[in-house]
Amino acid sequence: MSEVTFRYAEEKDTGLVLEFIRGIAAYEKLLDEVVATEESLHEWMFEKKLVEVIFAEAEGDTVGFALFFQNFSTFVGRAGLYLEDIFVKPQYRKKGYGKAIFRKLAQIAVERGCQRFEWVCLDWNQPSIDFYRSMGAVPMEEWTIYRLSGDAIRKAAEIK
Repeated sequence: MSEVTFRYAEEKDTGLVLEFIRGIAAYEKLLDEVVATEESLHEWMFEKKLVEVIFAEAEGDTVGFALFFQNFSTFVGRAGLYLEDIFVKPQYRKKGYGKAIFRKLAQIAVERGCQRFEWVCLDWNQPSIDFYRSMGAVPMEEWTIYRLSGDAIRKAAEIK
């Protein structure tokens, strides 16, 4: 692995963030579900400041990225770091860049006093599962993720 450096996304990087999002969506066979736009990403990253992105740079290129935000644990009484997406361009995989990004996120969590660093992973994504386990992560098998989206959110929000 070449020396890797990290930087936080700036407003001029919004298109690059979307490019990485599309890259991970294509890998997960979910490209048709991407409705994010540069405008929506700009709003949430730079106007509302609720989402952060770091880029990994090496070999004269931006080799990977991670999109994350802070959440909160009522039981622990502290913030946590939630990783929404981590992605390394295919030509840079198996070189240690994913591990470097993951370690950088763990460092950010420690620096911020977070007690948890969490994410979800598709059940079929064995390479990622193996990677996460190699980093010491354990699956939360007793928990099930539930989701409301689109019309279901609007229906749940109806006041009767």
